[in-house]
Amino acid sequence: MISTGDLKKGLVVELEGGLYQILDWQHIKMGRGSAQVRLKLRDIRAGHTVERTFQAGERFTRVRLDRHVVQFLYSDGDLYHFMDSESFEQTMLNREQLGDAVNYLKEGMSLDILTYKDEPISVELPNSVELEVVETGPGFKGDTATAGNKPAKLETGITIQVPLFVNNGDIVRVDTRTGEYLERVS
Repeated sequence: MISTGDLKKGLVVELEGGLYQILDWQHIKMGRGSAQVRLKLRDIRAGHTVERTFQAGERFTRVRLDRHVVQFLYSDGDLYHFMDSESFEQTMLNREQLGDAVNYLKEGMSLDILTYKDEPISVELPNSVELEVVETGPGFKGDTATAGNKPAKLETGITIQVPLFVNNGDIVRVDTRTGEYLERVS
């Protein structure tokens, strides 16, 4: 059990039979009333976010998620296939379980899969991935109406803002946490 004083971002707790990851928390102390804790939670199984308020001192069941290194094999419609690097067992996750991670999955990449009681829940991406630019407009010298950035479509289908010097075929490093361009690799 974990109390409201020990909560922090990233922890996974069990509430009413569901698994929730803490995205943000706030300690609130009103004048005469008792202190409260407002939590922003993401339902790990369903993917939606909710905000809940609890009394200070309330206790939660902390959930331990197991991590296994897997390799992304391929996608088949809304199903994404992964292979465990040690046991070579294959696991499937759907688009809802993966959330925004589908924008960064590239065949053959290694990442961590999170499981709870042998049930695959989600994946944890590396902090950055390298993706190829498949479509972007030309960048003209002196064209700074968009603060020196232009949209670029990457090989996974996601569109991000990149500097004007990035061209089709370039490999760029993208931050998977924010979806922002970090640097051109080649």
